[in-house]
Amino acid sequence: MIKDELLKIAKEKRIPCVEALALAKRLKVKPIEIGKIANELGIKIIDCQLGCFGRRHE
Repeated sequence: MIKDELLKIAKEKRIPCVEALALAKRLKVKPIEIGKIANELGIKIIDCQLGCFGRRHE
């Protein structure tokens, strides 16, 4: 389910941090789970506000 949602909202294999955090909240998962799956899919989390997703997503 997380993979499908990320693929829907990640334009050009990128997703802003604020959207990733909102997705985590909506799906009731920890932000780190979104980050792990984004890594698997080659999706970069951009404009990271708090470093919630790890250094690979700057």
